Amino acid sequence: MSSIAEVYEKQRNFFYSGKSKDIAFRKENLKKFRSAIIRYESKMKDALRLDLGKSPTESYETEIGIVLSELNYTLRHFEKWAKKKRVHTPLLHFPSKSYIITEPLGNSLIMSPWNYPVQLTLVPLIGAISSGCTAVVKPSRYSGETSLVLKEMIDEIFDEEYIALFLGGRDVNTELLSYKWDYIFFTGSVNVGRIVAEKAAKDLTKTTLELGGKSPVIIDESADLKRTTTRLAFAKFINAGQTCVAPDYFFVHKTKSKEFLSLMVKAIEKAYGVDQIGNDEFGKIINHHHYQRLCSLIEGSPVYYGAMKDEQRNKISATILFPVKEDEPVMQEEIFGPVMAVMEYEDLDDVISFIRNRPHPLALYIFSENRKNIERIHSSLIFGGGCVNDAIMHLVSHTLPFGGVGDSGLGSYHGKRTFMDFSHEKGILDHATWLDITLRSAPFGRKEKIIKTMLH
Repeated sequence: MSSIAEVYEKQRNFFYSGKSKDIAFRKENLKKFRSAIIRYESKMKDALRLDLGKSPTESYETEIGIVLSELNYTLRHFEKWAKKKRVHTPLLHFPSKSYIITEPLGNSLIMSPWNYPVQLTLVPLIGAISSGCTAVVKPSRYSGETSLVLKEMIDEIFDEEYIALFLGGRDVNTELLSYKWDYIFFTGSVNVGRIVAEKAAKDLTKTTLELGGKSPVIIDESADLKRTTTRLAFAKFINAGQTCVAPDYFFVHKTKSKEFLSLMVKAIEKAYGVDQIGNDEFGKIINHHHYQRLCSLIEGSPVYYGAMKDEQRNKISATILFPVKEDEPVMQEEIFGPVMAVMEYEDLDDVISFIRNRPHPLALYIFSENRKNIERIHSSLIFGGGCVNDAIMHLVSHTLPFGGVGDSGLGSYHGKRTFMDFSHEKGILDHATWLDITLRSAPFGRKEKIIKTMLH
């Protein structure tokens, strides 16, 4: 494969040839992409098992299936999204027409993380292809087996002048960020996101940052605890808790905490058994560094349930810490593992104040049958997105924007928004020459009253 510098130049030349803008070309490559994903499904599942301990079903449900769903949705709609759109023209501009041309931004860079290495690499790539961009893709070195499979697939189906994937670590990331891109789509940690934003700012490059943070859960006194705990057992422990929108810390109303904890244990064991370490459907931590980081968060905290460990396989069982205090280590950083930090509350105002005084979360979940409490939370707090009486499932919808705000991210995607991320809307006023109304031009005289009428 060519060097990064060579691929960068090839892709610039290819984009300006206009070929990637052609609708038929985009459709052909989206279909080719879909066929390849189906063909590589088994290899992806094997790689995800090695990297993250994911079962075949979990790999399909949370990775491959989501990509195929996004691809099918895009194939059905992207031609409509790409069409020139007529919009209203103020009377002052008569005789004119106004329209918007949606065009690709150009040469894009996609940098993806290790926790959902298929989904979070390929969904943005759908946006690049459907919008007419070229793309250089850089997956994480931590999910090395999956990155190898993705490279094999990308190299097989695309020419490097159009789509190319580079493997490697920080040195490759640094080199990629040294180039001037037309658009950067980054998913990863807040710290690295800041570096990407700083590099992009030098060239005023449009950037989408999908980051993370501590996503809170509020369980009030009206919540249906049986359904709540069943849904949380899925949302918290899928991928061993290594999900950017995973429930991180839990505020449970004091009158419900005892029942909640009891039902939570039952829900965990119903889903994953008593021995989660020995359960092949319970994932592993990505590497030993993150395993040790999680162990250090658990140490010294009050363990209510779990905290079983297998250092050889980097596995930690489902763990509930209770009662947690806000100054404990587990409350100082995103957990990103199978550990629940549970606190009690009595007054919802205290919960709102606690969350408000911290960085805006990527997601927030409230479990309640009290509509006033739900509306109060939604109107009082700023966060990326979330669910009512569920968790993480908002990210599966094609019609909902998915993204953060402030420290949890910049911009959103999924469905049409993914296409629009890689696009620019060019506004055009097309003024006819068969008539020229001089109302807008000097000398103005007494034209102001007429102008006001026509503008409003």
